[in-house]
Amino acid sequence: MALLEIMKESDASSNFEFVEQATAASQAFKDLDTKKASMIAGADLFLHPIKNHSLPQDSSTEDVFEDWKQSVFASLEDRLKEYRTYREKAALTGLDFIKDDAVILVHSFSRAVMLLLQKAAKCDRRLRVFVTESRPSDAGQKAVRELRSQQVAAELILDSAVGSIINRVDMVLVGAEGVVQNGGIINQIGTYQIAVVAKAANKPFFAVTEAYKFVRLFPLNQADLPIPTAPYFTSIDTNSIKANNPSIDYTPPEYISLLFTNIGVLSPTGVSEELVKFYMS
Repeated sequence: MALLEIMKESDASSNFEFVEQATAASQAFKDLDTKKASMIAGADLFLHPIKNHSLPQDSSTEDVFEDWKQSVFASLEDRLKEYRTYREKAALTGLDFIKDDAVILVHSFSRAVMLLLQKAAKCDRRLRVFVTESRPSDAGQKAVRELRSQQVAAELILDSAVGSIINRVDMVLVGAEGVVQNGGIINQIGTYQIAVVAKAANKPFFAVTEAYKFVRLFPLNQADLPIPTAPYFTSIDTNSIKANNPSIDYTPPEYISLLFTNIGVLSPTGVSEELVKFYMS
């Protein structure tokens, strides 16, 4: 994590000064114009153990402070190692929900979703996967290539074709850039409208995600996301016409059936409980 490397260069001479520097670095990371929801979650995860790492009673000497600082770094390194196991655990959590001969709709490219589908295929479950093109990115093509390389039948469809194929699928699977406090998700643009279509068609909508993407945000609507909003209606030039949209959207919790995570299968309301448990520890 970049913040860990930054703090290893800290010139702080006391616990208080070190925590102040870590807090400032974390906030600067969250204020970046290029930030993502996962970066905000990561900054909070980084800061939490530093603030809660107990100092020895005799902390007046430089040696004691240095020992404490190295203990903090070791704790953060251990957490990073643990986080690297989360995607595998999240995929295993969702495995029982992927039945043989399932037809699945996937939006964009999610490493957690890809891993879950690959594990299901290795368990000899025959799958057919529709993948949205996920414009303006090439994420859909990337997902189809990866699935086909694993001998999974995958077809690329237009984003606008979701409504026409929704009754042919058994479920929708998406990843998440961030999971907010009420259990809603922030993900690549187009996720929300797919969730709306899935609910209208009475199809389960599942998110596969790692718990380190749980973020203390509470968006009220699409305009309340932690990214710059695209300016609209700023040009009437007929020679320069291009699509203008944000890169992500927010899917409210009422459209999400379940979340497959490294800490188990959660309902959207379970996310808030997990966040409270973690940050109160």
